[in-house]
Formats: sequence, C-alpha cells, structure tokens
Amino acid sequence: MNFTRWSARLPGTQRRAAARADHGGPQRPDHGGPPQRPDGAVPAARAEHLSEEAPGEEGVVDELPVREVLDRIPALVALVHGPEHRIAYVNDAYVAAFGQRTAGEPAHEALPELDELSLLPFLDQVLRSGKPRTVKSRKTSGGRSYTVTCTPLETADGPGVLIFAADVTDHAEAAERLRTSEREQRETAVTLQRSLLPQELEEPDDLRIAATYQPGGTEAAVGGDWYDVITLGGGRTALVIGDVMGRGVRAAAVMGQLRTAVRAYARLDLPPHEVLQLLDGLATEIDPQQIATCVYAVHDPNEGRLVYASAGHLPILVRDENGTIHRGDEPTGPPLGTGGWLHASGSVPLGAGSTAVMYTDGLVERRDEDIDEGVAALENALAGATGTPQVVCDRLIRAAGVTADHDDDVAVLVLQHPARKGTDGERFRNAALELLGGVEAAPRARAFASGVLTSWRFADELHDLGVLAASELVANSLQHGTPPMRLRLRRTDRRLIIEVTDGDDHLPRRRRAEPADEAGRGIAIVATIASNWGSRRTPGGGKAVWCEFVLPPGKAQGAPPPA
Repeated sequence: MNFTRWSARLPGTQRRAAARADHGGPQRPDHGGPPQRPDGAVPAARAEHLSEEAPGEEGVVDELPVREVLDRIPALVALVHGPEHRIAYVNDAYVAAFGQRTAGEPAHEALPELDELSLLPFLDQVLRSGKPRTVKSRKTSGGRSYTVTCTPLETADGPGVLIFAADVTDHAEAAERLRTSEREQRETAVTLQRSLLPQELEEPDDLRIAATYQPGGTEAAVGGDWYDVITLGGGRTALVIGDVMGRGVRAAAVMGQLRTAVRAYARLDLPPHEVLQLLDGLATEIDPQQIATCVYAVHDPNEGRLVYASAGHLPILVRDENGTIHRGDEPTGPPLGTGGWLHASGSVPLGAGSTAVMYTDGLVERRDEDIDEGVAALENALAGATGTPQVVCDRLIRAAGVTADHDDDVAVLVLQHPARKGTDGERFRNAALELLGGVEAAPRARAFASGVLTSWRFADELHDLGVLAASELVANSLQHGTPPMRLRLRRTDRRLIIEVTDGDDHLPRRRRAEPADEAGRGIAIVATIASNWGSRRTPGGGKAVWCEFVLPPGKAQGAPPPA
C-alpha cells in the first residue's frame, strides 16, 4: 500500500517543508510564485521539489506500519486473495464484530458473515472485473447493518480483494423509523379515507351503480378522492364525485366534511349549480388553503338525462345504447374554495341502455402525456366496456393501467340505466294526466288514479292509499298553485310514486291544523299514510310535490299481470 501520492497533502508534511525552507532552502519570490532552480527551470510539482530538496523526508507516511493503521480504524477491514478468497488479514474491529479468523482459510468457510450478507458473489465479480463494488446497508443476523465496499488489490500472493465495511446501523434504524412513521401515517389516511366513503352504495330503483376507490401506491399518494350516491325521493338520484387537492390525513379530513355537506345540501333537493354554490362557500370556511374539484349530477327517470354542475372537474362520459360516447364538457366552473363564481347547470343524455362514468384525475392523468389524451383513451375504453357496472369499473381500471403501486389515488363511479323489456319492463310504468279546468279537475284526478292503480293490479289497501294521496296532492295544488298542473303516477319494482307539479314556486310545509280549521290537513295526511314525501322547485319555474309508497314483495302487492 503506497501513501506517497498523499504525503505532500498531509498537514504534518507541509509544516516540515515550511521549516526546511526557513533553514536555507529555496525561497519563494515575493510575488508568491514557485521556487526557482539555478537554471531558471520551474519544478514540475511540489512533491518532486520536496523529494529533490530532502530525499527520504517525504516517506514518513510510507514508513508507517500499515497493519497498525488498519487495526486502529473503527471500520471493519478484511483482505482476501485468490479465487477461493482466502483470508490474508482481518483488523481488530472485524475480530471484535465477528470473532477471530484464521489466515489462509477460504471465505465461504471462515467468513460466514460475508455469505450472510450475500457478498461472496460480489467478491468474484470484483476479482474478475478489477473494479470496486459497493453494497449499501446490508443487515446481519446480529441486527447490525453495514455498507460494504470491495476493492481489487494486488497482494504478495496474487490478486485479492480489500473488504471495507462501515457500520451504518444507526442510519439504517433511523431510516426504518422514518419509513415506519410514513407507512403508519399513510395507513391512517387510508383508513380515514375509506371510513368516510360510503360503506354501501344506495341503490336507486332505476339505476344500477358500482364504484371503486384505489389509494395511490406511494407513501405520500393518499388523497381526498370521494364519491357518493344519494336517493332524493320521487325516483330521483344525486351522484357525486370529487377530489380534494393535497395528500394525507388533512386532505381526507376535508373530503369527509365536504361529503357530509353534499349529503345535507342534497336533501334540500336544489338544482346542481346551487348545491355547488353552497359547497364553494363552505370549502373556503373549512380550510382556505385547500381547494377541491367536484361534479354533482341529478338523474330523473322521467327526463332521461343527467343534469349536472361541475367545479373544475373532469367531464362525465356517457355511452348511449348505440355505443356513441357523449361528453358532459360544459359548463365547468373553477374548483370549490376559490369563491366569487356563479356556477351553472348543464345536461347530458342518459336514456335507457346508457352507461355513464364519473371519475377523478388519477384514472386519466399521466406525467408524460396531456390529460386530454387520457380522457380520450378512457372514451375508447368505455366504448368497448360492456357488462355490469362493476365489470365496467374493473375494465376501465385495467385499461388505464392502474395497479397497486399507481402514483395517485383513483375513484370511479359507473351508473347504468337499464333498458327493461318483457316482465321486467312491466314493473316500471308511467302514467300522467294534465289537470285542466277548475274544481272539476279533482274528481277527474281521483278517477284517473283509481283506474291506473287498478290496471297495475295493486292490492286494495295500496290502491285506496294511492287514490287518497293523489286526491290530497291535487287538492293542495288546485288551492295554492297555478297552472299548468299535472298528475304523474310512476311505479318501479320497489315503490309507487305520486307527483303533482304546478306553476307556483311556493313550497308546501307540513303544519298542525287547529280543530276549527277547514284546511291545512292535506300534506299532514299525505305524510302520515305515505312512506316518504317531499317537494322541490322545478327548473322552469314552479314546484313538484311528491310522495311514495314502498311496495311489499309478493304477487298481491303490485306484481305485473301474467303474460
């Protein structure tokens, strides 16, 4: 081992060179240039100059006993030679760590710790290639971790390998504690995220729905994606999907508050853009530093379309029964939490046989391509994805290349409006009557409701309750509403829905009538006999008041007539 090339750089050597210069050695000129020879030539290097002026002095380091130096190094040092890597030397630190080793024995027998660290193949590679190799933070059975460098070396017995192992246990344990902390934080965020998502999706009568949430695979990738399905009554359904910007527990907590708020606002049965308007103000109050994107959509089976509003979210995609893809691109406002924007509602067709997809950016956004390309790829995948909503969900996830180690979390909501035919179609029926004229409209409405419910083969009790509810709702509309008025009856495989619309936007409320009052009992009667009731303002002005009766199972309770 030759230390000559380092000797001139050692502080002690420099001090000795300066001392020799003070005792008559060549002096450096005032301008600080190199010392001059008598012939004016300049020495090639300072180390050569020192060698010429004081032969042997620069070899002080060379004269140090190498073994004594290596024995004092706290790192583990071993020297092996030959194809069997026979032991030539191990230092005191190595002996203290693994015990005494006998010189001349092959490494695979005498150095089992190297085999435990999987270093024997590296020794072969270093010996063959003549190039050093380093392996980082290998852990032994004793619990210590080492970073090992294997360097080729010529020994008196031929080619060898110098093994230098630095104990990095403290660093490895600190890194492991950090990884454990990050993993626990991520697990907490995932648990919180999943607990805030709906444990079971509500099942509307007219839609078939499935949803998937997959957290990101990296330890920082758990975000605030959420979805929800909310039955509004009267056969209508609200569908929501959103994404809180950011990662971790904070984003999940904000997501949970927004999801709860959406459910509360949905119960008001407001138009989608008004729901987003309320959410926008609330998002600013929850956390001014957080913003979120969101789509809120409402499906009414009587209209055959999705009415929606978007706050900076990706477009809804709909595949109709002919396979054509429709995008719900407009209108789109800024994300929630930005404030100062009036959102607007739009619509996209969702007729019988259609499939719609709502999703977050983790499904379509990639670092190496524009997000529009991802949306276009999703359109192509949706065009060929058939089957149940859950099957479509899984196929879209696979087509987008989302795996367990995906770098962003993904939420997907798939809804289908089935095209019902035959016996199944008989369970989904509609009937409507325009309420024209004055007080004579009430008996016509009762006669219409009675005829329809009889043709739908409802049991007598449900028939009579339905006729009574229709009569009370029509009477309330005739007294307090304005034309145009309409009575609509709808049945599904689960419930009977009765709805009356008129041109007045004043919503009725249930109140207690005094014994002497001649009016004010209609809504109270409906609320008492029906399973549920409610009212809402209609987009074109006016209102709709509805009630519904849950159908008990069985042929006697509204089953279709035999074929």
